[in-house]
Amino acid sequence: MSKKGVFAIISIIIFVDQFSKIYIKTHYELGEQLIIFDWFRILFVENDGMAWGAKLSDFSQKISDKSAKLFLTIFRILFLTGIGYWIVGLVKKKSSTLLILSVSFIFSGALGNIIDSVLYGVIFDNSHGQIATLFPDRGYEDFFYGKVVDMLYFPLFSGYFPEWFPFLGNKYFTFFNPVFNIADMAICTGVGLLLLCNNSKLKKIRD
Repeated sequence: MSKKGVFAIISIIIFVDQFSKIYIKTHYELGEQLIIFDWFRILFVENDGMAWGAKLSDFSQKISDKSAKLFLTIFRILFLTGIGYWIVGLVKKKSSTLLILSVSFIFSGALGNIIDSVLYGVIFDNSHGQIATLFPDRGYEDFFYGKVVDMLYFPLFSGYFPEWFPFLGNKYFTFFNPVFNIADMAICTGVGLLLLCNNSKLKKIRD
């Protein structure tokens, strides 16, 4: 795959991701939802932590939420830089299209969420009880402290765990509960393709 192909893929994913997030921020209040089907909804939530809404400060009381957020954003930028160098190396080596595609998806998703973390606190005001304004006089946070916008919610089915189920017996659950975005989908797709690529290599070695 050429550099132009990689650039095109990354540009398309970033455009779709950011367009969807900006649309949600400027048309929905935080917590508002639109039911498309029983199993698919647009639900506007914001995430200032890691996957599943976890935060570094959840694991240690010595770390403040703000410090944890800054550390996470800087870590994401460093991770993104490493992925960028990896893509450049793969293109130069003319590696397999599948491998370059998978890493490009991961890069795109990581960049999409980094844009939220770095810029959204400055270019948007608060979404609590109101629809946010794009480019307000004052944003809801400083640079590097923005929250990631999520909106895709797939509650495929819900019910109660059986009584015999350890720790969770008779407790209500929803599957699939996390709310995510296009960038998250790109990362998961990239990881899936990367695993597929590795499995193909292992198969060739065994054969």
